[in-house]
Amino acid sequence: MAKEVVKRIKLEIQAGKATPAPPVGTVLGPAGINLQEFCTKFNDATKDKMGDIVPCEISIYEDRTFDFVLKTPPAGFLLKKVAKIQKGSAKGANQIVATITEADLKSIAETKLPDLNAYTVEEAMNIIEGTARNMGIAIKGRNDAELAEQAKEAEEEEKEMLKREAELEAMEEEVKADTPVDVPVIGDEDKEAEEKAEEEK
Repeated sequence: MAKEVVKRIKLEIQAGKATPAPPVGTVLGPAGINLQEFCTKFNDATKDKMGDIVPCEISIYEDRTFDFVLKTPPAGFLLKKVAKIQKGSAKGANQIVATITEADLKSIAETKLPDLNAYTVEEAMNIIEGTARNMGIAIKGRNDAELAEQAKEAEEEEKEMLKREAELEAMEEEVKADTPVDVPVIGDEDKEAEEKAEEEK
């Protein structure tokens, strides 16, 4: 009879670097499994992927034994690794932070294919290309010209917006400087009364 799974936990851990300390211990400790045993098995299974972040799905059974399945590293991680960058663009496709080759894209797509909703490498490449675009990573010969144009337009729009904001600020300062202060002029009422009396004559 198959053992009943009581909990499934997903973790992303650096290959070959799992230890019972946080965050692994924090997440798996309450599940009651043998942390040292998990770490040893995970590290053995991932030693050929050193340096990668490896997602892992752990199935915990009612008798506190466990199994785990390794997934492929996140697309974002693989793209940053190939592009040799620490992080993606804060402005998405409107700012290119790196360029990779189509061969790099194909290699990542082949790695990710088992975990993607895709049947062919070409479909997987399209999915990874979308992730790359959102991170500001262009693919040479595939979308680099289009993204460069988009980034240029976004930069010009930003410059125009900053210019308009500066002009608006300058106008507001000007208005503030030109606003007359209402100082009551003494004797004005008497003058008005005299002029009225003159008119009535």
